Amino acid sequence: MARRKQSYFDTPDGRYFVAGHRLWRNVNPNLDDSVRRKLVLDLMEVRAQVRNARGDVARIRQAKSRLQAIETALGQRGEVWWTDGAPDYHRRLVVNTPYFDWWAELGL
Repeated sequence: MARRKQSYFDTPDGRYFVAGHRLWRNVNPNLDDSVRRKLVLDLMEVRAQVRNARGDVARIRQAKSRLQAIETALGQRGEVWWTDGAPDYHRRLVVNTPYFDWWAELGL
């Protein structure tokens, strides 16, 4: 079965990208570029560790703990990286957020 390339759309404010009709928090744009690159490489490595640890509960738990730490450092989890007091809509369906009108205009 051939895989289709997934297209992701950033919200107008850059806080989220949309995948599977859900909002997912973008990486903190205030991170130093070299720090961001290192964290993204670490993230890919740890995701591979989770995938390759099939059935090994201890290895999966350890890798997922590292995954949580890396995604928090990137700003994708934990406290929001923006400072204007706007609420967090991470993991919510776009249709249930203030981004609905923007999403509907895209016609996706």
